[in-house]
Amino acid sequence: MNVEDKTVPNALEKAVPSIEKLVDVIYDKMKAGGRLFYIGAGTSGRLGVLDASECPPTYGVPDDWVIGLIAGGDFALRKAVENAEDDTELAWEDLKKYNISENDVLVGIAASGTTPYVIGGVKKAKEHNILTGCVTCNLDSPLSLEVDYPIELVVGPEFITGSTRMKAGTAQKLALNMISTTVMIKLGRVKGNKMVNMQLSNKKLVKRGVKMIVDELGIDEKTAKSLLLKHKSVRNVINEFNIISNE
Repeated sequence: MNVEDKTVPNALEKAVPSIEKLVDVIYDKMKAGGRLFYIGAGTSGRLGVLDASECPPTYGVPDDWVIGLIAGGDFALRKAVENAEDDTELAWEDLKKYNISENDVLVGIAASGTTPYVIGGVKKAKEHNILTGCVTCNLDSPLSLEVDYPIELVVGPEFITGSTRMKAGTAQKLALNMISTTVMIKLGRVKGNKMVNMQLSNKKLVKRGVKMIVDELGIDEKTAKSLLLKHKSVRNVINEFNIISNE
């Protein structure tokens, strides 16, 4: 398994130019107030929901900036709802609940590139002038041929034949990491390589925030913590400190 897993980064490297193109259009839309949607079924759907759900705590963005939808709904995150992926109309019905529009971008995630739920969703999105992308693990799949910005991560046969939660799932996770992280960097949600907009939702993150402030401003930990608790984010503290310093 480890030998097979080592081939994944090479597949991802070949797809970097495609990832860059998709990131650029997502950034343009989100900078103008749009949102990023992921749709998928099974493992692919769970990975999309995972990536979307981690954006608010990591980058301090609203919950509706990046939205992940899985065939079968939230129940499918824990229990397989295998037949849900065969419904070509279901994805659009799910998306309509969020009032998706041409201001947004839709990314379909499907290892095989043949999932009806995902293909049906992107087809309907295109009819409504919504930009579409995909993350798949086959060349020239029906999904890739349907979207505006395909990302194809060709990882080859799985260690357990057909188990796309393995190499394909790993490749998809890495691609989604690149997409959301790079978009958030371009949107200014990161300073250097620091999560200065992260939500201070536990003691560990408060401690991490204090260290960032100490390192950035050269002040003592007690003062840094007091400022962090007052201003609620590392970025706010740094901005406030810089304003005072420039007065």
